[in-house]
Amino acid sequence: MSLQEIIDTSKELLTDKEAAEFLTTTPGTLSVWRSTGRYALPFVKIGRMVRYRRADLIAWLEKRSRTTGATA
Repeated sequence: MSLQEIIDTSKELLTDKEAAEFLTTTPGTLSVWRSTGRYALPFVKIGRMVRYRRADLIAWLEKRSRTTGATA
């Protein structure tokens, strides 16, 4: 895979179902997170559709990584 292909893939827009699968959760959970603001997970609104950038999901996961057992 070339660098350009990796960059193009990282910008790919995912449906809520695809994003939920990527995060091992459900589309319903993502909906709750969006509506309550529980997590600052970036998303894109296109009309009624909700999409997630793969790069944003990866960055969000990276920010949530912990090196200790602390949960706060």
